[in-house]
Amino acid sequence: MNYLQIDNLKKSFGDLLLFENINLSVDKGQRVALIAKNGAGKSTLLKIIGGKDTADSGNIIYRNELTVGYLEQVPPLNDDNTVLNEVMEAGDDVRQAIEEYERACETANAELMDKATHAMDTLKAWDYEARVKQVLSKLKIDKLDQKVGTLSGGQKKRLALAAIIIRNPDIILLDEPTNHLDLDMIEWLEQYLNNSSSTIIMVTHDRYFLDRICNVIYELDNMQMYRYKGNYSYYLEKRQERIAVENAEIEKARNLYKKELDWINRTPSARTTKAKYRIDAFEDTKQKAHKRINSDQVKIDVASSRLGKKIIEIYNIYKKFDKTIILEDFTYNFKRGEKVGIVGGNGTGKSTFLNLLTGEIPVDKGNIDIGSTIRFGYYTQDGIQFDETKKVIEVIKEIAEDISVGEGKQLSPTQFLNYFLFPPKMHYSFVSKLSGGEKRRLYLMTVLMQNPNFLILDEPTNDLDIMTLNVLEDYLQAFDGCVLIVSHDRYFMDKVVDHLFVFSGNGKVKDFPGDYTQYREWTDKQEKDIVNSEKAKIVEEKTKKAVEPDTKEKKKLSYKEQQEFDRLEADLELLNTEKTEIEEILSSGSTDSELITEKSIRLNEINEILDQKEMRWLELSEFVC
Repeated sequence: MNYLQIDNLKKSFGDLLLFENINLSVDKGQRVALIAKNGAGKSTLLKIIGGKDTADSGNIIYRNELTVGYLEQVPPLNDDNTVLNEVMEAGDDVRQAIEEYERACETANAELMDKATHAMDTLKAWDYEARVKQVLSKLKIDKLDQKVGTLSGGQKKRLALAAIIIRNPDIILLDEPTNHLDLDMIEWLEQYLNNSSSTIIMVTHDRYFLDRICNVIYELDNMQMYRYKGNYSYYLEKRQERIAVENAEIEKARNLYKKELDWINRTPSARTTKAKYRIDAFEDTKQKAHKRINSDQVKIDVASSRLGKKIIEIYNIYKKFDKTIILEDFTYNFKRGEKVGIVGGNGTGKSTFLNLLTGEIPVDKGNIDIGSTIRFGYYTQDGIQFDETKKVIEVIKEIAEDISVGEGKQLSPTQFLNYFLFPPKMHYSFVSKLSGGEKRRLYLMTVLMQNPNFLILDEPTNDLDIMTLNVLEDYLQAFDGCVLIVSHDRYFMDKVVDHLFVFSGNGKVKDFPGDYTQYREWTDKQEKDIVNSEKAKIVEEKTKKAVEPDTKEKKKLSYKEQQEFDRLEADLELLNTEKTEIEEILSSGSTDSELITEKSIRLNEINEILDQKEMRWLELSEFVC
C-alpha cells in the first residue's frame, strides 16, 4: 500500500540548485533512509516531506488520513511547558479522549460514557500517562515537572523524540535521531523502531543504526535519486556496482563519440544526405560522453606535529560538582599513537574529562602532567561559533595563510578549501549559507590545519555525511599522534579505537581492552553469568533444604495462614501463566508498539507482585506438614 508519492520535485536557494526531477515512493511499513553528501539537500527534502518547507515545483501526495511525526534537528518546543505537559500535549487526540471521558464520568451520561469509553479503547488511552513516563525514563528524562526552557539542546531533542514515539504516528520522519543519545538509548530506539508498525523515513550518519533499521535506501547523488531495496551493507555493494556500470557506459559513449564526431564534422553537404536519426543519436552520445561521475571525496592528509617521549601522565585525579563525583583517584599514562574511545551514559563525566585534560577546568586533587611537545586539536561537541557574516575563506585565513599537509608540502587557504571539497564558488560564500554538515566540515578543517599531535574529538560524527566519516576514519587510523574520542557512533568507534575508557558514574572508570562491539559482547556475557549464578544459588539452596533433616519442631499453620497459603499457590500459578504469555508476545516481533509498551508495564508489575508473593509463600511453606 502506497503511503507517500513524490513526483518531479525541485528545490533551489537563489542560484544554488539542490535537486530537480526527484521521484520517490514509500509504501506502508517501509523503513527508508536518505543518503547524500553534506549540502546535497537531505534535510531540506525531509523538511519538504514534513511540511516545514515548500518545493519550487513537483507534487507530494500522502495517502488520506495518515498521521505524521517529524523529529527536526532543532525541534520547536514550548519553553514554558513542563516536560510532562509538553509530551502529553503532543498526543492531542489522546488528551482530548481523556478529557471527554472525565467529563462523561462527572455527568453520568450513559451515551457520553459509551462514546468516551470507545474512544479510550480505540486510542489505548487508559495507561497513556504510564507509557509517557516509561518512554521518558528510557530516554533518561526524569524530572517531569522541569520547565522545557531549562533543558539542554540534547535533552530537548530527546523530549521531542519521546513525544513522537508516544503518539505512534503512521509515518515517522527522523532527522539525525541518534544525535544526543547515548549508546544505551540508541540500542533501545533500535529495538523500538524494529517492533514499531510505523513507516519510517530518516536521515542519519549512524551506519549501524541505518543497517539494523532500514530496508530501503534512496541516495541523492549528482541531483539524481537512486533506489536500493536493502540495508546499508547491501547499498554499499550495489552502489559500487552502479558506479562501475555508469563508468563503463560513459567510456563506451566516449569511444563512440570520437567516431561519430569524425562523421558529423564532414562537409555540410554530406551531412544533409544522412538520416536525421543519426544526428539525433549523436547528440545523445555527446551528452553521455561528457557526463562526469562526481566521486570527489574529502582528502584528509594533514601533517601532525612531532610527538616527544612524554605524552600525558595523569596521577590520582579527583573531580566533583556539588555532590556528583565525576572522577575518583584516576591514574593513566598515555602512550604514543594510542587511540582511546570514551563511552558511558549522559552525565557520567565524559566531556568533563576532556576539559580536564585540556585545562579548560581544573582538577580538585591530583595532577595532569602534559609533555612539552603536545599540541592539542580539540573538536568540541558544540563547535566554534562562526561569525555568520564572514566568508568561508576568511575563516581559514584568520588561522593561517599556509597549511602544512606533510612531506614538506604547503597549501594556500584556497587550495586547502578545495582539498576539503569546498569548490571555488563556495570560497566567498557567507558562512550563514552553509548547511549544518558543511559548517561541521569547516570546523574540522580549523582543528586539523593547526597540525595537532593529540586529537580530542567530542562527538565528531554529528552532522558529517557518511562519505566524510569514511575518510576521517581512514585518516585517524593512520594518524601518528594520540586520539581520544567521545562518540555514540558504534561503527566509528569500532573502526578507530584500540581500547575504551568506560565511565559508569560515581567517579568509576574502567579501561576495557577492545572496541565497542567487543565491550558489548563482554557486558552481555557478564549479565548472563550473573543471572545463571543467581539461578544456580537458588537451586542449590532448595536442594540443600530438601536433603537436610529438619531438626526443628515444625509449627503448624493457623486456619487463616493455611487459607492464605492456598490462595498464594493459586495466585502464583495464574501470575506465572500470564507472565509466560506476555513474554511470548514481546518476543514475537510482530506486535505493534502500543501493545508492547502496555505489556512491558504489566510485566514489570507481575514481576514485583511475584517477588512479594513468592517470599510470603516461602515463609509459610516452612510450616506446611
